[in-house]
Amino acid sequence: MKKTAYRRAKILEELDKDGQVNVNKLSKLFGVSEVTIRNDLDKLEKNNLLVRAHGGAFKSNNIVLTFSQKKKLNMEVKTKIGKKAASIIEEGDTIILDSGTTTFEISRFLRDFQKLTVITNALDIVNNLAQQENLEVFMPGGYLKEFSMSLVGPLAERNLKQLSCNKLFLGVDSIKPDKGVFTHHVEEAQLNQLMINLAEEVILVSDSSKFAKSGMAFICTSNHIHKLITDSGITEDQIKALEKHNVEVIVV
Repeated sequence: MKKTAYRRAKILEELDKDGQVNVNKLSKLFGVSEVTIRNDLDKLEKNNLLVRAHGGAFKSNNIVLTFSQKKKLNMEVKTKIGKKAASIIEEGDTIILDSGTTTFEISRFLRDFQKLTVITNALDIVNNLAQQENLEVFMPGGYLKEFSMSLVGPLAERNLKQLSCNKLFLGVDSIKPDKGVFTHHVEEAQLNQLMINLAEEVILVSDSSKFAKSGMAFICTSNHIHKLITDSGITEDQIKALEKHNVEVIVV
């Protein structure tokens, strides 16, 4: 079962990279039969993750991956981004870690801090930090959105309004340098906007694939972002477009 889940996650990676996949090529890539690949594609189509076509499949413009599926994509890059993000945190900081698979990677590199306060609405991040006695962890509450394993809503917003932080680490679903950053869900966008207002510094943590993706819910314009930590897939044009808005781009 684990092999099947891993293979399907990798198929989605190939699809995200090329926009389409071919049954024959996937069969050779994974060393399995074409029948197995067709079954994989059929299952992914039933979950609205792609559109089946003769001999393969195409990317759907309306794909919204589940949290567990997102967590399996671009893991090596996300780990590098998370490590770099943690390196710019200072002892005594109060930080917000937004929910997301890349911000979760940041939480994995916080155990050596002697004094650090972490505010987060993400259940997986709280669970990951629960055993770190040197960290103060605050969760603002709210109701659970399973697609992101995060707490959102009026209670979360009301409690967050009483706080402030040195650094906000924000994950997003889409980056459009001249328009701003987006997510798929209105509740998360509203909470993100509040987090931005609380933060002295807003740091976007996102792999470069987010430049090619879309999101329905607007979070903020690029001039609200101080730094972007991303990977080498970002283009020079994209860097220049962000620098026009005074965003410092850090490539890992």
